[in-house]
Amino acid sequence: MTVVSEMPETHPADLSRVDQAALVRCVEECVACAQACTACADACLSEPDDQLPMLRKCIRSCADCADICGTAGRVLSRHTEYDATIVRALLEACATACKTCGDECAQHAGHHEHCRVCAEVCRKCEQACRDLLASLG
Repeated sequence: MTVVSEMPETHPADLSRVDQAALVRCVEECVACAQACTACADACLSEPDDQLPMLRKCIRSCADCADICGTAGRVLSRHTEYDATIVRALLEACATACKTCGDECAQHAGHHEHCRVCAEVCRKCEQACRDLLASLG
């Protein structure tokens, strides 16, 4: 059992309105994606200078995705006075950021292993966000 899966079980409020398995998976994927995107952007910045012009969009996409995923993971970890409208909008934004970043990183995956890994993590997070959204109805 991970801390992410354990915390909802310890919450005093009734969290039955949310699919707990989908929630836990989404928080875990958001945290992993934020880390992977941060690391990928950093790795892109460490590539040789002649590579940087073609990696600018990738760096920006990774930075944006990391920020959005990190925020989503934190917001999804809060259950008191749950606001479904905010959660839905955030999940949509997170899925969109993950798709955009995943698509961009996939373009560089053949030359940069960090981009390949990041693209895969982005795809998993995008799917987790969409799965949680679907469970919310």
